[in-house]
Amino acid sequence: MELDRLDREIIGALVEDARATYAEIGQQVGLSASAVKRRVDRLREAGAITGFSARVAPQALGWTTEAYVELFCQGKTKPSDIAMAVAKFPEVVGAATITGEADAILHIRATDVRHVERVIERIAAMSFVVRTKSSIVLSRLVDTPAGSAVPASRNGSPIGG
Repeated sequence: MELDRLDREIIGALVEDARATYAEIGQQVGLSASAVKRRVDRLREAGAITGFSARVAPQALGWTTEAYVELFCQGKTKPSDIAMAVAKFPEVVGAATITGEADAILHIRATDVRHVERVIERIAAMSFVVRTKSSIVLSRLVDTPAGSAVPASRNGSPIGG
């Protein structure tokens, strides 16, 4: 789907505050509330907007420790098999296949280092895992919420705009 400048501004406003009214967003982007609603409906239908949610600080839920764990798997383990296996762990908040030596990387949030260790032990015990390599996060330097950055083209203007 091709997004124009107004679509991007509307999405940006919703990322900033998903509870903003169409009238409030309209004031920001120069449209009527009904025009904003039509665009949001179209963006939802097209799959550009996949839903609305609250962003909660992990620390508020007691998840004060995070780690990244590289998985090294046996043979040709399918990404879907890795995904199904690690999705069972509520501590795994992100997972991706990657380039390099490892097959996948997991983002883990936990209550403390011991909790991270127990999760890694359970993951390492899965039949397809040969070994793991983990890194504990000391501090976050940049923490942009997913979907909040609007990519720009190489010439500096927004992509699709």
